[in-house]
Amino acid sequence: MKFPGRRARMPAAAPSPVDDLAKFARSVGSDDYRHRMTVNVIAFVFVLALIGVGLWLADTMAEMRKNQDCVLSGRRGCTPVEVTKSRW
Repeated sequence: MKFPGRRARMPAAAPSPVDDLAKFARSVGSDDYRHRMTVNVIAFVFVLALIGVGLWLADTMAEMRKNQDCVLSGRRGCTPVEVTKSRW
């Protein structure tokens, strides 16, 4: 039964289960631009190296597949053999 003159009691505020995020906040002046750009350049070079290795690997796999298809079809001389003319 509700009484018109009474207010409902608010439960006491429970402590937050999550720590305050203030420990991750940085001040405005703490940004090290030179270090950030150096890390960005290193990351960019690393990504370019990964792309290069991926392209090399894909090309090698395609060449091996082509040679394997040639051999399995029964042809001869599928892979060129490089011979130097001056042996002695």
